[in-house]
Amino acid sequence: MRIAVVGCGAMGSIYAAKLAAAGNDVLAIDRSRAHVEAIAAHGLRISGPQSDVVATMRAATAAPAEPMDLVVLAVKAADVAAGAAQVLPLLGEHTPVLTIQNGLGSADTVAGVVGEARVAVGIASGFGASRPEPGHVHHNAMRGVRFGAYAALPFSSVEEIAAVWSDAGFDAAAVADIAAMQWEKLICNVAYSAPCALTGMTVGQVMDDDTVMGPVSRAAATEAWEVARAAGINIAVADPVAHVRDFGAQMPDAKPSALLDHQARRVSEIDVINGAVVRRAEQIGQSAPVNATLTALVKAVERQWLTPQN
Repeated sequence: MRIAVVGCGAMGSIYAAKLAAAGNDVLAIDRSRAHVEAIAAHGLRISGPQSDVVATMRAATAAPAEPMDLVVLAVKAADVAAGAAQVLPLLGEHTPVLTIQNGLGSADTVAGVVGEARVAVGIASGFGASRPEPGHVHHNAMRGVRFGAYAALPFSSVEEIAAVWSDAGFDAAAVADIAAMQWEKLICNVAYSAPCALTGMTVGQVMDDDTVMGPVSRAAATEAWEVARAAGINIAVADPVAHVRDFGAQMPDAKPSALLDHQARRVSEIDVINGAVVRRAEQIGQSAPVNATLTALVKAVERQWLTPQN
């Protein structure tokens, strides 16, 4: 299959490398010229729990006018609008666009650019990834990835996407109710994203801190669970605290992307994670004070980097 992966940061590079190693014709597109040049010259190295693999693929900093069988949009949430516009030259008559981001709301933006009938939504769970240097991506953990149609994309197309990813070694499956799975992941994300970003603690440290951050983390998760249920989202989570503890126990040493962003002095995706709970609560006439406070605190920290100091 001809596949373009747009946005080859840590996660996007894992997708590209494994898909290419499975024999797909992969085009990696990333704005980092150093990363693109390293991939073009030496391939994309992926390291992790298994043996290192170097996958050969094409790489570019901009999308060529070349129709693909599948486009994977793996940019950060803040770059989704620009990324969706960048994929347009890659679209054939029936090319699906699989968008995979943290949080909620990105698929709406993508659908507005490429058309909702093309869009599939992906959810990656339990991935811990970093890009140590150009041309090299490392992952610490990898659980599963689930795909669903945003709106009118036929389920058979979603199943075809899942099969390609499964053949590449991912625990991949097509699901009918992608919204429920998004919220099940979001409950875990809100438990750790803001608390870790604000404190510098790992997932396990937050989870096991019964004095301060543990209770805050559990309150954020419980609030998100309550909002999802009130909004009629059919989540399969009976106990949000047990749900996030199980998630955290799988990767206690992990640093959520929001913490990695803060360590690099980058603006995080907190608006589409903890902030998404706040917006959904407002839409149904409720409030989400825990997640609202955490979102405001993270953004206050980020403003310090963006505000010129006298």
